Amino acid sequence: VQLVESGGGLVQPGGSLRLSCAASGFTFSSYNMRWHRQVPGKERELVAYISTNGGSTTYADSVKGRFTISRDNVNNTVFLQMNNLKPEDTAVYYCHAWIGTSAYWGQGTQVTVAS
Repeated sequence: VQLVESGGGLVQPGGSLRLSCAASGFTFSSYNMRWHRQVPGKERELVAYISTNGGSTTYADSVKGRFTISRDNVNNTVFLQMNNLKPEDTAVYYCHAWIGTSAYWGQGTQVTVAS
């Protein structure tokens, strides 16, 4: 199992970024996917969830209306579109999947929101 995030970077407040997570080594379309984020010294936070076919999504209250999770089951990729970014969105963003009883994480991608 491999999860590889990309798309992070430095953006000004109010800007947008689109994160991608390329998955391999498992039947991607059979598993729910999640994006989490973590700030140094704080616990990792669930940001967004998407079901296997994309029909169900949930979001942390702090990102509702600004972030959108989606997936492409043909290309085995999950996305996180982040709009109207705020300085408090600064974190390392991780892609995550539960497969059986094991949790799999990507290496993370840094998002920094600053003027």
